[in-house]
Amino acid sequence: MFTGIVEERGTVRSIEHHDDGRDAVLTIGAPTIAADTRHGASIAVNGVCLTVVTHDGTGFTADVMPQTLRLTALGDLRPGSPVNLERALLGGGRLDGHVVQGHVDGIATLTTRNPGPRWDELTFELPAPLRRYVAPQGSIALSGVSLTVTHVTDTGFGVALIPTTLDLTTLGTLQPGDQVNVEVDVLAKYVERMLDHRENHA
Repeated sequence: MFTGIVEERGTVRSIEHHDDGRDAVLTIGAPTIAADTRHGASIAVNGVCLTVVTHDGTGFTADVMPQTLRLTALGDLRPGSPVNLERALLGGGRLDGHVVQGHVDGIATLTTRNPGPRWDELTFELPAPLRRYVAPQGSIALSGVSLTVTHVTDTGFGVALIPTTLDLTTLGTLQPGDQVNVEVDVLAKYVERMLDHRENHA
């Protein structure tokens, strides 16, 4: 489990595709996290939970399976791409963001970006099946960053980025047309599931 609070902005060193591009091995430079990780550890890379395969003092590698490449934007990464990184939450640690599983639900596309005095307002288009899980003042994770939804639209939602988020995450450089990994609030999905179950067994 993660919290959506980015610990380090790493850099993709390489992405090696295998099996005709169906899966890949991702190598990321991340000196802070690599100095305190281990084989088999979980690290959220742009919001996607990946398992550390190898590591040294400056970076780590992780396998990316076919389903992950299909459902996320990791396949678009290139050498030099910045990525948001977060290690799994320790038991007893502070939940500073919100409950984030690292299980991406889909991809959103930035449609507008409006700079403010000290913050930016961004609006995203979201795939129709995911829109029902997004509510004003609710939680959402974009490329692994825990954010609060400021408003919803017919086709998506908006968020506001404070200076810290602009400076320390990849969201600070997004431009209209860019895509991000989206994880909606898991509580919304469980509520929907329980309501469906109750209606089907009434």
